[in-house]
Amino acid sequence: HLVFNRFEPKSPLSHAALIGLVPALLTLLLQPHFSSILQANLITFAAYYTTLLISICSYRLSPFHPLAKYPGPVLCKLTKFWLAYHGQTGKQYLYYKKLHEKYGSIVRIGPNELSITEASAVAPLMGPIGMNKGPAWEGRTSELKVKPLITIIDTHEHARRRRPWNRAFNTSSLKGYEEIISKRTLQLVNVLSQEKSGAVDLCQWICYFTYDFMSDMAFGGGPEMMENGDKTGQWHLLESGQVTALFLGHVPWLARYYMALPGVGKDLKKFRANAIQRAAKRRTQGSHLKDLFHYLNDEEGIESIPPTIPEVTSDGGLAILAGSDTTASALSHICYFLMCHPAAFRRLRAEIDRYIPADQDVTMSFQDHPQMSYLNAVINEALRLFPPLLSGSQRTPQPKTGGKAFGSFVLPEGNNAFIHFYSIQRDPRYFSPMPDTFWPERWLSAKEREELDISEPGAFRSPEKVVHNTDAFLPFSFGPAMCVGKNLAYQELRMVLCVMVRELDFRFADGYNPKDWEDSLQDFLVTLKGALPAVVTARKH
Repeated sequence: HLVFNRFEPKSPLSHAALIGLVPALLTLLLQPHFSSILQANLITFAAYYTTLLISICSYRLSPFHPLAKYPGPVLCKLTKFWLAYHGQTGKQYLYYKKLHEKYGSIVRIGPNELSITEASAVAPLMGPIGMNKGPAWEGRTSELKVKPLITIIDTHEHARRRRPWNRAFNTSSLKGYEEIISKRTLQLVNVLSQEKSGAVDLCQWICYFTYDFMSDMAFGGGPEMMENGDKTGQWHLLESGQVTALFLGHVPWLARYYMALPGVGKDLKKFRANAIQRAAKRRTQGSHLKDLFHYLNDEEGIESIPPTIPEVTSDGGLAILAGSDTTASALSHICYFLMCHPAAFRRLRAEIDRYIPADQDVTMSFQDHPQMSYLNAVINEALRLFPPLLSGSQRTPQPKTGGKAFGSFVLPEGNNAFIHFYSIQRDPRYFSPMPDTFWPERWLSAKEREELDISEPGAFRSPEKVVHNTDAFLPFSFGPAMCVGKNLAYQELRMVLCVMVRELDFRFADGYNPKDWEDSLQDFLVTLKGALPAVVTARKH
């Protein structure tokens, strides 16, 4: 127990020596006192494991543990397998929220881990002088020799690998992606407006759209899901592999055993193998556009140390996963909320019509989007209620520092913590009134709220006091490791919403219970979603 606690050995050989070799040696010493070898083995191994288990449990529940002062369920304090179990249900984000409602803003959710909903802790954990990424990221990508950007723990290596991404998403580069966004957006709207079968699964079409768009961005093209459907099963592989990845994120020391088991995590491995194959093809063929891969591959020769092929292919796979599933979740949530709240839909359409007249090409309106206050309010409010990563990003103090202070609290070295995005963004201390309600008006200025027409159905007068603390708004994380594609995501969401709301009418399918949408959501770092049945028709201008 002392060896495990101090050195945290990860290799299976170390585990075998400590868990198997030690009691085997004890058996040899104690054998003369028993009538048979079998009896000596049974009693010695049973006594050894029982003593070890009692020692571990006693320490984790004792006042001598470095996280002893933080409240939390006993099972969480004893083992991370309890959270790994909850994670497999897909509802861990709701479990975390219940824990915070019961125990407060800092909860011990593992033997060595805290979940936090304090806005004052955001910068110390994730800011420029914050903490490294935690071991959960190692567990999620255990089979990869070259890690994607999002999982790199070393801050200097992360900064080196992030430079091409930063160039890919600067202002001039984003301008170059407008053609790709416009083309794919029009394709989505045309497909939806021509659908004659009645209700369609709006979420599925949005997923196809985001996958096709990111395939264009990352690999110069892909399976054309909006045209052909998911015939190759790539979306299934993308989502199903996250279940295994989440489990290993909770218990990363199991990752080496997982790698050795045939068939385990096969969907995740297939998805990444496909990404590697497509990246190799894109690298060979090149492209006439300066897409994301152009920058990841350093095709302009800017980097003094050119990226290796494994680095490029690893980050290309990350682009598909991080850029398609997260944006699909955000856009699906927005459509869901607009169908739930017709008044918000009407206000958004009125703003779009005001900025983009009927005789103007809607796909040429990128320059207007940042000034459209209600459009951005709708997007931000949906991101607040359902951030693409519901349960945050784990952090750990740097080695040999003793720990890290956040506010009046200290996270000792060797322990982990994260800000729980879903809970903090619904916390009434930071967003009120109605922290659990879709109310885009909270993102408007007080003057803009006063000027709104409250006589229309579904509208209501703004309360005198609105608490709106954006320090607790973290849909793209925070600090040096925050989502590098944030600006592209906003660009994509604004354009798609403008075109969809301007050109289409959409409502829930007859008989559909909107509550089913939230019930279908599953948190496996990325959000797995159910069907969103909707009747979509072309708008009659």
